[in-house]
Amino acid sequence: MSIEELTLNQINREIKECIQNCLDCHSICLNTVTFCLEQGGRHAEPNHIRLMLDCAEICTTTANFMLRNSDLHPLNDYVCAALCERCADDCDGLRPAGGDRIGSNGQMKACADMCRRCAESCRRLAMTAA
Repeated sequence: MSIEELTLNQINREIKECIQNCLDCHSICLNTVTFCLEQGGRHAEPNHIRLMLDCAEICTTTANFMLRNSDLHPLNDYVCAALCERCADDCDGLRPAGGDRIGSNGQMKACADMCRRCAESCRRLAMTAA
């Protein structure tokens, strides 16, 4: 296998991984919105809910750009990475230190972790395509 083929296989693997991360991030953000609305209080604040919905939407859009092989997907990858990082930070900020709400630490951590995985994947892919 030539260097070019190795590079192409690596890129294809990274694209598939990024698409899956985007779809997984979309899903967990929507699930976490429902969780947060049920929790109420700070979890249900409009800015937090809006950020998670924005993150879910950009993740779907980013996956669609990659699936269509859009030449603009690297630009979208950067936006997705930035938004996922913001969402992760926001979810981390809502995790109670003492676990005062059953399940809150787990749900918010899972969402933050997935957002960070997606951000890292999108950022890496955007830099590869640049």
